[in-house]
Amino acid sequence: MTTVEIASASAPEGPRGTPEPHGGEEHILQLYRAHLSKGRATLAELFGTHMEVESSGAWLTTSDGERFLNAGGYGVFIMGARHPIVMEAVERQLRTHPVATRILLEPTVALAAEALVSVMPPGLDRVHFALSGAEAVETGLKLARAHGYKRTVSMTGGYHGKTLGALSATAKEVYQRPFRPLVPDFIHLPFDDADALEAELAAHPGEVCVIVEPVQGEGGVVIPSDGYLKRVEELVRAHDGFLVLDEVQSGFGRLGSWWGADTEGVVPDVLLTGKALGGGVVPVSAAVATRKAFRPFDKDPYVHTATFSGQPLLMAAVQGAVRAMREEELVTRASELGAALLPRIAEIARANLPGLLVDVRGRGLLIGVELTEAGLAGELLIELFNHGVVANHSMNGSSVVRFTPPAVLTGRDVDVLLDSFDRATRALVSGSAKLPGRR
Repeated sequence: MTTVEIASASAPEGPRGTPEPHGGEEHILQLYRAHLSKGRATLAELFGTHMEVESSGAWLTTSDGERFLNAGGYGVFIMGARHPIVMEAVERQLRTHPVATRILLEPTVALAAEALVSVMPPGLDRVHFALSGAEAVETGLKLARAHGYKRTVSMTGGYHGKTLGALSATAKEVYQRPFRPLVPDFIHLPFDDADALEAELAAHPGEVCVIVEPVQGEGGVVIPSDGYLKRVEELVRAHDGFLVLDEVQSGFGRLGSWWGADTEGVVPDVLLTGKALGGGVVPVSAAVATRKAFRPFDKDPYVHTATFSGQPLLMAAVQGAVRAMREEELVTRASELGAALLPRIAEIARANLPGLLVDVRGRGLLIGVELTEAGLAGELLIELFNHGVVANHSMNGSSVVRFTPPAVLTGRDVDVLLDSFDRATRALVSGSAKLPGRR
């Protein structure tokens, strides 16, 4: 197999004497059932109840010393786990001033905002920090409401989170049903259908906020037609709307560009980021807005707040993450690795999954393998794990297995990933006749 020649640190060695959690795997499984989620415990049993206890770069290690290549993590690990630049920044802040009073001025949040704005599309220069992607979505939706946009359009298959406002934008029946009534006046339109959007905007000029992803990650790596995102921006401007671009998963280098917006020169009113923003070390998200869009928050600094927004420990991670991405040119590496991986994954899938494969698609290091049914995707995830690779399912595209590997993969790591995918797909097919309901 072809090795991608991109310099990077070698894959880490396994832990030396990593202590097993008290009571072992069965005890931890019982604690999950007693205090967390019985369903989550059942899911863990499908993967052999392994416990991840250590991570470094592209690799994670379980309590029994097994090592797995991490091509999962839902987009968090664009720079791998425990990147030294991020760790140094976080450890230094932890030793000095991890949590602030939020009464006095505090420098790390200002410096983190400056660092983040420096890699944003031009015109986006006001920042509200949060912890989760859903909180960033809520911020964008609230800014739209503060400007009088009472009607919100999101796209079928899109995923924006599960807090009440974000869930109203997430067009997935199974997630919405238990919590209705949701926030009113949310409309769901087909993704990549500019005509449907134009009709909605024209019918309600000056009233509509549009929230959209450049690529639908949880939707199953759904990539729109060239020019769609730019057309969305043009339509929103033509009908005096408000545009929120959800780049919580697609942004910060994941697509092989800093932002999906960059590929078509789009500047939304608000751009949302998260997942990778904390450098794979701490949870951080942000809503980054134009000055005009941010005006309600400028006017009243207490209208939208959170205790842990912009806390020093998190802001140190943001500064370290931006620095690491720049100094190691990880955006370029994501583009190069994606260009090398996508055709090889597609070649293996076509060869090994006759009659079971629908499509292989991706951009940068967001790659999806769509199978003919959701059950097959679940089985492929298990086979990948059995062959040493962690990947993701897709919550709004259940028949799609997603690969979201880090941009710090070495050539050896690439070979491991491709070889494991080859063996996992062969194992899936060879066992298919034994699976109930399979033709």
